[in-house]
Amino acid sequence: MRAVRFHGRGGQGAKTASRILGTAAFLEGFVAQDSPIYGAERRGAPVAAFTRIAKEPIRERGIITRPTLVVVADASLVGDPAARVLEGIDERTAVFVNSPLSAEQFRAETSLPGRLTTLDLTEIVVQHFGKRGAISALLGAVAGRLVGLRQGSIHEAIARELAELGLATSDIERNQAAARQSHETVQPVAIETGVPQPIVPVQLQAPMYEPPTRGTARISAAANSILRETGGWRTFRPVLVPDKCNGCWLCFAYCPDGVITMTREDRPMIDYDHCKGCQICVHECPTEALVAEREQGGAVAWKAR
Repeated sequence: MRAVRFHGRGGQGAKTASRILGTAAFLEGFVAQDSPIYGAERRGAPVAAFTRIAKEPIRERGIITRPTLVVVADASLVGDPAARVLEGIDERTAVFVNSPLSAEQFRAETSLPGRLTTLDLTEIVVQHFGKRGAISALLGAVAGRLVGLRQGSIHEAIARELAELGLATSDIERNQAAARQSHETVQPVAIETGVPQPIVPVQLQAPMYEPPTRGTARISAAANSILRETGGWRTFRPVLVPDKCNGCWLCFAYCPDGVITMTREDRPMIDYDHCKGCQICVHECPTEALVAEREQGGAVAWKAR
């Protein structure tokens, strides 16, 4: 399996590059998996994306901690601890950096480990578009070349992925041309295969739950509103039809004021002094064992009942 990790900044196209690489691999008959990781990052914030390519079903999921290839869209990310570009890289890891410096110059300045190759993708974008823009297609093409994918499948993958993003045909064609130049120009390096992700044993924790009698608030509990009787708010009261009740406790769980208690026989008892008549219990009862009955005798008659 080849595990490719992309690092970029928001807006540079690392996520789309990961998809282009995965789609190109799929078109060549490989099993492919790609996924990004980012939150609410703004443009320019570090982001990462992951692509796995294999001939067999891929059982691993999640973040790639030991990549076979790292693709860096912005050289400034290498020195950014928040980007974690160097995590999992050793002397066997292939590394590509978008930089105008040669691999030897870049290594001398950064002491970056791994089998390093560089190419100025930003300059290629300027050549084809006349201004700086997203380099997603170029990153995907470079990664595809380094893992051994054909230019034709990358060309088709770019068309599919950029069309889904709503790009015009002319823009897609210019991206394909820039990607072709990148694919042909990048200096390949040896790629390791079959580097497994470390298996970290995880101790599963069983969640602990309070019993419902402790986990549900009651309006009449101590330090609560026992003296604030809200039964006079009702227009309709919930009334139990005992023969229909199956003891499911849903009325107890849904009551927002905790005015329903359960008997030893799993039957609800309603505190009408504090029941405000919201009818949530009636709505949620699956067997229609609780029904709404209109109060009789006006707003002052509830106390007598």
